[in-house]
Amino acid sequence: MNQSNPSLKWQTYKNDTLSGITVSLALVPEAVAFAFVAGVHPLVGLYAAIIVGLITAIFGGRPGMITAAAGSLAVVMMHLVMEHGASYLFLAVIMMGVFQIFIGVMKWGRFIRMVPSPVMLGFVNGLALIILFAQFGQFKDVNGEWLTGASMNIMLMIIVATLAIIYLLPRITKAVPSALAAIVLVSIAVILFDVNAVTVGDRASVSGTLESLVFGDGVEGGFQGLSWFTTLPEGFWSLQTLWIVLPYAVILTIIGSVESLLTMTLIDDITNTRGKGNKECIALGAANCTAGTFGTMGGCALIGQSMINVNSGGTGRLSGVTAALGLLVIVLIASSWIEMVPIGALVGLMFFVVIATFNWSSWNIMRGMTKADAFIMVLVTLLTVIFDLAVAVIAGVIVSALVFAWQHAQRIILEESLEERDGKTVKTYKVNGPLFFASAKNFIDLFDPKDDPDCVQIDFMHSRVYDHTGIEAINNLTQKYQAAGKKLVLKHLSPECQVLLSDAKQLIEVNVSEDPHYHVSISGKKE
Repeated sequence: MNQSNPSLKWQTYKNDTLSGITVSLALVPEAVAFAFVAGVHPLVGLYAAIIVGLITAIFGGRPGMITAAAGSLAVVMMHLVMEHGASYLFLAVIMMGVFQIFIGVMKWGRFIRMVPSPVMLGFVNGLALIILFAQFGQFKDVNGEWLTGASMNIMLMIIVATLAIIYLLPRITKAVPSALAAIVLVSIAVILFDVNAVTVGDRASVSGTLESLVFGDGVEGGFQGLSWFTTLPEGFWSLQTLWIVLPYAVILTIIGSVESLLTMTLIDDITNTRGKGNKECIALGAANCTAGTFGTMGGCALIGQSMINVNSGGTGRLSGVTAALGLLVIVLIASSWIEMVPIGALVGLMFFVVIATFNWSSWNIMRGMTKADAFIMVLVTLLTVIFDLAVAVIAGVIVSALVFAWQHAQRIILEESLEERDGKTVKTYKVNGPLFFASAKNFIDLFDPKDDPDCVQIDFMHSRVYDHTGIEAINNLTQKYQAAGKKLVLKHLSPECQVLLSDAKQLIEVNVSEDPHYHVSISGKKE
């Protein structure tokens, strides 16, 4: 896009602003819901979304990505709050931020590129299902009972109307995001026709209206900002506290960082651009440190709201800034208006997110996948839903690595040939395939030092030694030939391998005259 064109710039700014407003509306029920899950006051979630969202939007490495209080983090936070209290949570959020800054400074964010495609597909589908299941709770009334009869019919009609507007409006005009138009139009219709629908205000009434949450009005346990430092229990700052908080902080760091980096990768694919993972980690860490200091629950990237933003045309930093500031305006000024928005409209919007997020083509892709890749994709999807994102992705990467190692371990083969030299029989083994920890045992088993002739040479021209286990395998082989009283010559080994072969210098002859100059391993380009 040619950003020097004023009309294009204006179009970009308009799309970012309107999509940001749409996202801010969608953030309200999500932030409140995640705060309830974590066991803290709704304002702790709302202000977390504002603080984290604003900082990452300005300084993050992925414009257009929305960061706020997240359900994947809230599930972990719940156990900490239930067992020890909110003060421990805020400290855990600060520690999470410190660890995320460390990840960014160490440039570990680039390792997200090592996540295989089946794991990415499973991650996306798993998160889509999590978003879907999270909406089922909205089909209950304020007393926790499932909606029935007319109430259920009204909810379903509002959802259908919202989805219809979202899908049909772009065929008429794209001047405004269809998601924002759907929420506004459905809300107006509900108000004008006095429809008895469950609204955001009804949900907020469980712990007071949004306005009362902001300005106090006798509500206890609300957002306390920096004052939480003054209410810490005696002996809080101790090594025991550190050991209590540290495991939770590590888990939160892994979940928050992985979800943010994978969401960044997804948006990269959609927008055909490339985000900066390390920069995003540093910004996210700084945001969580700030959020924890001000007594909020912190957060990470949200795939649902990020998809809403991108699908509405918000791909710049202004969209994230608008979403955060829009949420602040809602909390401080327009809370009474937001209370009128029917929950069904927001549920319909999230259903749209589910449909747009789930990779429907993955079912067709599975037909062309190997059985192992298809299994990994399904495994990650299920683990994301059953446990959490960190467990799913780590398990997926480990299984992928094991499958890769097993497959390549089977690919090491030998080509044998015999020839006469100066009246002596020389046997040559040409090694094909990688030599590393998984293939080392197979490599050794392919040789027969006892029955081989007195002179043997092994040619590594079409093989590579990738790790220390491969080096040890060669060392063990030389010892076997030495024990058999036979001469062994190694050809086309890299200089690094020759240095590391402790037995080679004393026990065998290394042919270096024809050896190519390659390395055991090289570091990738720095981000």
